[in-house]
Amino acid sequence: MILPQLVIITGPTATGKTALAIELARQYNAEIVSADSRQAYRYLDIGTAKPTPAQQEAVPHHLIDVVNPDEQFDGARFRALALAAIADIHQRGKRVLVVGGTGLYLRALTRGLFAGPAADLALRTQLQEQEQREGKGFLHRRLREVDPEAASRLHPNDTVRLIRALEVFLTTGKPMSQWQREHGFRDRPFQTLMIGLVCERETLHRRIAERCQQMLKDGLVDEVQRVWAMGYGSELPVMQTIGYAQVKALLQGQCSEEEALAQMTTETKKLAKRQLTWFRAEPDLQWFAPSQGREIVDVIGRFWLQ
Repeated sequence: MILPQLVIITGPTATGKTALAIELARQYNAEIVSADSRQAYRYLDIGTAKPTPAQQEAVPHHLIDVVNPDEQFDGARFRALALAAIADIHQRGKRVLVVGGTGLYLRALTRGLFAGPAADLALRTQLQEQEQREGKGFLHRRLREVDPEAASRLHPNDTVRLIRALEVFLTTGKPMSQWQREHGFRDRPFQTLMIGLVCERETLHRRIAERCQQMLKDGLVDEVQRVWAMGYGSELPVMQTIGYAQVKALLQGQCSEEEALAQMTTETKKLAKRQLTWFRAEPDLQWFAPSQGREIVDVIGRFWLQ
């Protein structure tokens, strides 16, 4: 059986994935499926670095603005929606570019997903209450004790995924990372070409600092206030992610704008480091610098036209 083709553009944040994908989509008559865990949320545009309206008009995008900020969006839901979108795009005779830096989503799409034990709502509530009682970072510290591999991939503020990882361990006695190695990620539904963008450390840090500055200039503070006014409070998991958490502190008078920007930049650099750690474990990923556009076009062209 000939498997459908899939080209993935990934890599750490601020490496130019969106711009490259737009160029490739235009050249090869492709549509883009977002693999970004935050761009799925409506109303959160600036802080998630969504493609601009002009970019989305130039090339059809999928899995952007599919849930409200108070809804849960995880790897399983992403996979289901992505598979449906990819099937539709292929049926219309167009090619597919999957673009984003959420490594778990990409692995779930290309290699299947470890389902794990059913949700234990009582346990989840207990863990959530412990985080509130003990203070931010409690769940991450606890996960680091029982599953350091999973903890290394998750941000301390990523409460939803931290709770799920602890839930798997507490209900089965086995770390989630071990379950994933033994049982998950075995499907191969596509012929896949994975392209990773990477910069020198100094260049990446400069690009991250510039992006964070630009987000504030573009109105990130106004975006947060607007979303709050719609009834989506700062306690929601997505509103505690990078950018939104720092603006919350700014608006509540806990820091200056300069301090918020510095913290936002630092946290984004840490995110990029976690992303690199994840992607370096992907054996099939081919790395390129953002400046190697011609080489990337050639590699993808040979793959799609084989």
